[in-house]
Amino acid sequence: MKLINFDHIVLTTRNLEACIHFYRDILGMTLSESNGRYAFLFGNCKINIHQRPGEFQPAALNPVSGSIDLCIITETPLEEVETELREKKAPLITGIVDRHGARGPMKSMYLRDPDGNLIEIAWYVNQNEVRGNIAEDVMFAENDENAAIE
Repeated sequence: MKLINFDHIVLTTRNLEACIHFYRDILGMTLSESNGRYAFLFGNCKINIHQRPGEFQPAALNPVSGSIDLCIITETPLEEVETELREKKAPLITGIVDRHGARGPMKSMYLRDPDGNLIEIAWYVNQNEVRGNIAEDVMFAENDENAAIE
């Protein structure tokens, strides 16, 4: 078996309107609605939204709102992202901090969505050097004494 990517994740929200405002209006994701089911689209990713635990089956055993830490990669330099988020009065937790992601060194900033989920917006420092295979990245990081896998 060779796993290659996530297709989607599922968030459970207590407040659909606030959730839509955050992901669509603050983060700029595209809202999709069909037959009362909501999702946000960005890049090649999708976030399905459930309005109550276990709304569609099968589902996680104990889905609760506010229990996810999610890292979203941007191709926009993080200083520009920070300026935009501050203009939109986004609920920032941190300014720009150094992190190490799945594919190398990155700059990150953190905020919370209306349900309390931790959202990390990250920008890879060496955008053009990011390799295409995360397994190779992990092996590279294991051999790099300066890399910390978080």
